[in-house]
Amino acid sequence: MNFGFSEEQELLRQQVRKLLDEQCPMNEVRRLIETPEGYSRELWKQLAELGFLGLLIPEEYGGAGLGWVDQVVMFEETGRTLFPSPLISTLLAASVIGDIGSEEQRRRWLPVIADGSRIGSLALLDQADVWSTEGVRLTARRRGDTFVLDGEKPFVVDANRADLLVVAFRTGGDDADLALAVVDGDVPGLEVTPVPTLDRTKCLGTVRFDDVQVAAQDVLGAPATAGPAISRVLDRGAAAVCAEMIGAAEAALASTVSYAKDRIQFGSPIGRFQGVKHPLAEMYTDIESFKSLVYYAAWALDRAPARVPLAVSEAKAFGSLAFSRIGIDGVQLHGAVGYTEEYDIQLYLKRSKWARPMFGDEDHHHDRIASLGGY
Repeated sequence: MNFGFSEEQELLRQQVRKLLDEQCPMNEVRRLIETPEGYSRELWKQLAELGFLGLLIPEEYGGAGLGWVDQVVMFEETGRTLFPSPLISTLLAASVIGDIGSEEQRRRWLPVIADGSRIGSLALLDQADVWSTEGVRLTARRRGDTFVLDGEKPFVVDANRADLLVVAFRTGGDDADLALAVVDGDVPGLEVTPVPTLDRTKCLGTVRFDDVQVAAQDVLGAPATAGPAISRVLDRGAAAVCAEMIGAAEAALASTVSYAKDRIQFGSPIGRFQGVKHPLAEMYTDIESFKSLVYYAAWALDRAPARVPLAVSEAKAFGSLAFSRIGIDGVQLHGAVGYTEEYDIQLYLKRSKWARPMFGDEDHHHDRIASLGGY
C-alpha cells in the first residue's frame, strides 16, 4: 500500500511553503511579533483568497471540503516558519460550528470564516490543566430566552484577535447540561486581557464575562451534543498542534545541521564529532517517528473516529517530549550563541515550550493512553 501523500497534497505543501517563504520569512516573523496585532492582516487575506482558511469547511459554505490529512500538510508548513497567525484557533472554531451547528448557523458563520473576514477562537475550559469536559466550570443563568454568563476563561488562544468565540458553559450539574454557543468578540460585558507568553508568535488571553447575554439562536447543537463536540475539538486541537510541531522540529534540526557544518572548532566543522552527530541523528529519528503517529491520527480524524482518542494521545505524548528535547539539544549544539536573540534556534525552543502543554502535555496523554487500554 502507498502511505505517502497524494500529488494534490504535495502541491498544497509547495504552495503554502512558497507563500510563507516569500511573504513571511523569519525576519518578517520577528517584525510581526513586535507589532500590537502580532500578525499580518494582509497575509491573512491572502490565505483566504487562496482557499487556505477553508480547507476543512464544506464547499457549500465557501470552503474546499478537504480533510484533516490535507490540513496537517498545511500546519506542518506554518509550524516550519513559526508563522504568527490565528490559524489553528479559527479552524477549530469553524470545525465546532460545522460539527453541531444548525444549517442556519453554518450559513451564518462558516462563509465569513472561510473568506477571512471573521477570526474565531475557542473559550472552552475554566481549568487550564484539565483537558476534558470536566474542565468546563462556567455556569449560565437563565433570563427569559437567553443565557447569562458571568466568569472567566483563562489562556484562550488568540482571544485578543477573535471576532467570535465558541464558548463552553454549563446549564446544570451533569455532562448532559453542557452547552456551546458562539459569542461575538465585541458583545457588551466581554473583556479580553492579553497574557504574556514565552513564544511571542502565539497569543493567549483571559476572557472575562460580565452579564454577557447569549441568545438562543447562538447556542450550537441539540441538548447533550456539546460534551462529545468538546471532546472531539480537543482531539483536533492536539492533532493541529502536533502537525505544527513536526514542521517546527524539522526547521530546528535543519538550522542545527547547518550550524554544525559551518562552525569550526579545533580546525574542523563540529558536525564531524560524534558528540554532535549522535544528537542530530536522534533528533531526526524522533521526528520521523513522530510524523508516523501524527499522520495516523490525522487519518483517523478523517476515516476512523473510534480510533481518534488513542491515536491523538499517542502522537501528543510522544511529540511533547520529543520536540522539547529537540529544542533543548538544538540550542545546546549551537553553543552559548544559541540563547541569543540573533539566532533563530531559540525561537524554536520557545515554540516547544508553548506546544508542550497545549491540549495536554505528555503526562495527561500518557494517563489517557493507559485509560484507553493502549499499554
